[in-house]
Amino acid sequence: MPGFPRVRESYDIVIVGGGHAGLQAGLKAALLHLSAVVIDRGPKYSRSYYSPRMDNIPGFPDGISGHALLDLQIEALRKHEDRVTYVTPSRVTAARKTEEGFEVDFEWLKQARKVRGNSLILAPGVVDRIPALDGKIEPIFPWANQGIVYFCEFCDGHELPGKSVAVLGATPYAAHLALELRHFDPASVEILTHGEPFLGELLSSERTELEGELRAAGIPWSDGVMVGFDGIREKKFTVKFADGTTRTFDRGFSGLGWYDMHQHLPRSLGATFDADGYVQTDEDCRVLSKEDGKPIPGLYCVGDLRSGWNQIPEAWATAERAVIDVFVRTV
Repeated sequence: MPGFPRVRESYDIVIVGGGHAGLQAGLKAALLHLSAVVIDRGPKYSRSYYSPRMDNIPGFPDGISGHALLDLQIEALRKHEDRVTYVTPSRVTAARKTEEGFEVDFEWLKQARKVRGNSLILAPGVVDRIPALDGKIEPIFPWANQGIVYFCEFCDGHELPGKSVAVLGATPYAAHLALELRHFDPASVEILTHGEPFLGELLSSERTELEGELRAAGIPWSDGVMVGFDGIREKKFTVKFADGTTRTFDRGFSGLGWYDMHQHLPRSLGATFDADGYVQTDEDCRVLSKEDGKPIPGLYCVGDLRSGWNQIPEAWATAERAVIDVFVRTV
């Protein structure tokens, strides 16, 4: 079909996911003269797509948006179309081990397709849980897109000095995040539970201890139900509550954790997971088997789904390690 990539029956590597890790894996495969296919739902599904500025990307001293960085990576990958096929928008539905390697089912152009690979690299990333108002997540998008509401303390914590911060969440994760954000010298931190029982999943003694830590740090919490947001023109995060009151903060910070960790594929292939739900691998990003703890031949996991720190330079490093390991075992 003119204008669309032609998907071969088999490749050296099948890469599931086209975020920063998946795109880097595809590029590295091309540079090492390996054939690969990158099956990508589309850039807008990457966690960084809506980030207005990221300051920890080498070579961009003034920062770069997640969207722009993804565009640059896709542009670099497309220069190697003789070796790497970039298929988007597409969605992987299943994967299985075969005698020769792996077979992957995916949907593309409203058709069910299959592709085989000697090795399989999982790079689907993870999906943040978005604060919902009346069951809808869209209301907070403008604040997230303009960098007024954050999702990663390692990416954006440095933006908080002197600012008032609202942490959204009611779980121990939200409480510990609020405590950790004090490291960045904000003017104040407050937890908004959105009507959920605060620390309700903890035993009474554990809850009392954590509440004591919050009080000692000067971090209050509120159980008001959020019904709307305002203040975007002023680049503020104004929260409207069901009782008619409003609170205005300089920044919001999601402490809600993950909506989807994309565990279905690695689970179906026999992967083992750590206590937080991330795929466990060896140093070369080979997925460890739940049966014996040994690497599953030909199966890799890179990027945010892999146990480790969720950072783009880290994602690139894992992609490099995985593809180099494939190369060493192939040549």
